[in-house]
Amino acid sequence: MDEGMTQSGGIPRRTALAAGLAAGAGATVLGALPGAAAAAPAAAVPAATETVAAGRGPGADWFAKPPRSVRPKFRWWWPDGLVDPDEIAREIDQIADAGFGGMEIAAVHHSIKDKSVLDTARHGWGSGAWRDGVEAALSRAARRGVTIDLTLGPSWPVAVPGVSPDDDVAAQELAHGRVALAAGASYDGPVPPPKHAPASGVTRQRLLAVQAARVDTANSTRKETGLDLASVRDLTSLVADGALSWTAPGDGDWVLISYWQRGSGQQPESGPHSAPAAYVVDHFSAAGTGAVTGHWDREILTPQLRKLLEAAGGAFFEDSVELETDGLCWTSALPEAFEKRTGRPLLPYLPAVVLDDSNQVFAFEAQLTRQIRHDFWATVSDLFNRHHVRALRDWAHSLGMQLRAQPYGLQTDAIASAALLDIAEGESLGFKNLDDYRCLAGGRDMAGHTVLSCEAGAYNGSAYSTTWDRFLRTMGGAYAAGVNQTVLHGFSYATAPQVSWPGFAAFSPYNGASGYGESWGPRQPTWQHVADIAGYLGRVHRVLQAGTVRADVAILRQTGYTATGIGASWFTATGVPLGWTHQFLSGPLLDLPHATVRGGRLAPDGPAYKALFVEGDFFYGSTPTLAVDDARKVLALAEAGLPVILYGAFDQALTPGVPADGETDRLRGVLARLLALPNVARVTDKALVGDALNRLGVTPDARHATSSTLLNAHRATADADFYYLCNGKHAETVKPAVAAVDHDVTLRRTGSGAGAGSGETVPYLLDPWSGEAVRLAHYTRDGDDFTLRISLRPGETAIVALGRPGLFGDRHGARPHVVATDADEALFTGEGLVVRAAAPGTYTTRPDRGRPVTTTVRAVPAVITPGRWRLDAEDWRPGTGATRTERVEVTVTLDALLPWSRIPELADSAGIGRYRTTVDLPADWDASHGARLELGQVSDTCRVTVNGRRLAPVDRLHPVVDLGTALLRPGPNVVEVEVATPLINRLRVAQPGVFGGVARQDHGLVGPVRLVPYVQARVS
Repeated sequence: MDEGMTQSGGIPRRTALAAGLAAGAGATVLGALPGAAAAAPAAAVPAATETVAAGRGPGADWFAKPPRSVRPKFRWWWPDGLVDPDEIAREIDQIADAGFGGMEIAAVHHSIKDKSVLDTARHGWGSGAWRDGVEAALSRAARRGVTIDLTLGPSWPVAVPGVSPDDDVAAQELAHGRVALAAGASYDGPVPPPKHAPASGVTRQRLLAVQAARVDTANSTRKETGLDLASVRDLTSLVADGALSWTAPGDGDWVLISYWQRGSGQQPESGPHSAPAAYVVDHFSAAGTGAVTGHWDREILTPQLRKLLEAAGGAFFEDSVELETDGLCWTSALPEAFEKRTGRPLLPYLPAVVLDDSNQVFAFEAQLTRQIRHDFWATVSDLFNRHHVRALRDWAHSLGMQLRAQPYGLQTDAIASAALLDIAEGESLGFKNLDDYRCLAGGRDMAGHTVLSCEAGAYNGSAYSTTWDRFLRTMGGAYAAGVNQTVLHGFSYATAPQVSWPGFAAFSPYNGASGYGESWGPRQPTWQHVADIAGYLGRVHRVLQAGTVRADVAILRQTGYTATGIGASWFTATGVPLGWTHQFLSGPLLDLPHATVRGGRLAPDGPAYKALFVEGDFFYGSTPTLAVDDARKVLALAEAGLPVILYGAFDQALTPGVPADGETDRLRGVLARLLALPNVARVTDKALVGDALNRLGVTPDARHATSSTLLNAHRATADADFYYLCNGKHAETVKPAVAAVDHDVTLRRTGSGAGAGSGETVPYLLDPWSGEAVRLAHYTRDGDDFTLRISLRPGETAIVALGRPGLFGDRHGARPHVVATDADEALFTGEGLVVRAAAPGTYTTRPDRGRPVTTTVRAVPAVITPGRWRLDAEDWRPGTGATRTERVEVTVTLDALLPWSRIPELADSAGIGRYRTTVDLPADWDASHGARLELGQVSDTCRVTVNGRRLAPVDRLHPVVDLGTALLRPGPNVVEVEVATPLINRLRVAQPGVFGGVARQDHGLVGPVRLVPYVQARVS
């Protein structure tokens, strides 16, 4: 959602194509049923079963140097086709040089109010100039080894230039009109017109039907008029020359309802983008999707462009489904599809589904109304997934491309859509909590896909003030919930007519003020350090795309909705804080090949869920509902040995849709058989879910006795189990704020490779900032369970791997490890096992075998807080053009660290500051001494140099640097900290009309900065 809004062996396929730009093979398509996934182009599929190589061979850098394929991408905003090929090549170089893996070209220019300056006839989306730009981008991307994604149309939703809103392929709506009639009253006149006039450009509308229905006040609410279903009469045959004559019976008040089918007239956001103008297509018909693919095939995909897509194309992209209408989203095939699906005609039920400005208008009896609406939207979901998602995916595969999409925005089964897509995508702006991601992750993993993407970092009103700290806090939890690809929002093309410094920005100004998201790139001071961010994200992605996901519990969400902010009973509020992980499934996923049970696990070669949890439908009053077919599938899974928990009155369950004769009894008969199984439990109190899981012998792979904000994600490979840990929050709105965590965590080794389940497994800590994989020395083990201490600041992450000794090149073999110590830390070094202490004392360390070892530390130098600093700042200011920046040097001596906003010379400045101080260490400082450098508060990005040596990237959410024992020396030591800030403080004064309303922000090195010495002593 936007705002408002290798093949094995030989030369890799895309490398060969990039060199020769030769045409490649097409796609393989599997299955024909909704929910059956087709195979993506082989070259584009991440290696889900890739192993971690040991030793110092070709795979030694598996973690430290993640490949382009797993690195983060940018959403790249263009002012339609008003782009220059040379500038395009330059920007691709900038992105590639910074360590990112690709871009998504999107025509977005909300900041340009005068659209006439873009000249859509010459530079519109899909024009010759736009195609030239795309070809230039693909050509340069092929040379740089990055990929280019393309949005399916200009802006969003998907639209086609030249389609008229009156065309059958255009998006349709069903509008309604109404007239109230008293008992016995007559109506003689024109058919009641639609309540809302048609949108601009819509010239035709067709009367679908006219009905009469008796008002039933018992079913009325403040917003909905109650009707008696048995009274609904079809009056369409009485219409002559547009008029209707009818007299109401004398048994109560009545209402006449007319239904009009017409084009919605919706155009893509912030248009026009093309000449002729583009209109949104029907997302529920083969013809609507065919209009999109036909336009690409006929008007855009030249032979040269097709070859370039083979070389550097990644995926076609579709944003969230934001179909806008005052009425009800419609397609001509809906009545037929509804009757085929349910065996009943749609027309008598129409009053219960018609909408007015997204609000329901009429209702029958409450339970019946819920069932009708379920059947209607399930039909819409089938049409959307069959005719839109699957059709676009198959077409993309025919071009050697994938399909990435945000499959939500309507009341459709987005979980099933995620199973169809090559890459499902969520968003940090529109998703209310982490369960929204877990819905899409369930579809991805049950279908055997690898990637769940996220449109990341769009914050309202935060243009040029977004910090990477904020971005990382947002993404930390999303990664724990299943995300493993980031598309940053975004990178704006350099310039456009009439823009101001620092250049064109897609969403700023936005309605005259600071807009959404960021315009990352060289215009930002923090771009100097962005390779550190790209490296961090790439390493996280590397781990989270390795092997297969593991999740503890599958939760059956019958409607399949996401982007709702609705979580799971017990698991979201209670289970997650104790280490439990879960994903959501919908009914169609139970038909997939992975939906089998082995060893008590559902999808044993995938997520390997230990239990299935079925609860009432949150979206219909938490009613305990289950379709008969789904109940039979759940029964089959349980009979195969899968533990199942039903939460609610499932002994009295109802069908989600209108039941056929005897269907409710059949459902309850199946559920009675299910509930009689020993591995099935029913609970009616949410607080008892944990006890039910325990009785069934189901425990989480990661667990901790302390309830906390620690989140985790688990991936298993043949070589290792990987646990991504984050001290995050379930939703942005969680209060109070996340606090530090410091407690034991037990992690389970579940893999089947070398060392699994044997004494050969050891834990590693993988640092996504530095790329180092360090063998942990302090832990306890009980069989396959490893317990270690986890201490994380808010938003901070850690990655633990359980694998064989030597997996990441370490040479510690089967040395003893520490099970207890009162020293500050125990670790393996080149000298062997050592402990560290920041205070004098006698410390006892107990290894896993042998006698305890006593270590005496006689003295530790005192903590040093540097006093005076020299700050050499580059103050970035508007230059002679919109894309030119003047850098003014400012030098300040500071006796105390302050934010730039409180330094008179830099109060309204933004840029890069280089802080320098000298730290004197005592003469007896030797190789047993080391120190940590604590930076305290620092914003935004930073790099540290000590005695002329630049250190590994700094963890932005816990800026503490271990200097080790070899870097410092007796006497003076020079410490330098380079800090880059956002641009907002300068823009507040450079463009007060747009950014003046944003408060001045505190950036720079604020500290307190402390050098904390320690003494390191060998244990063995």
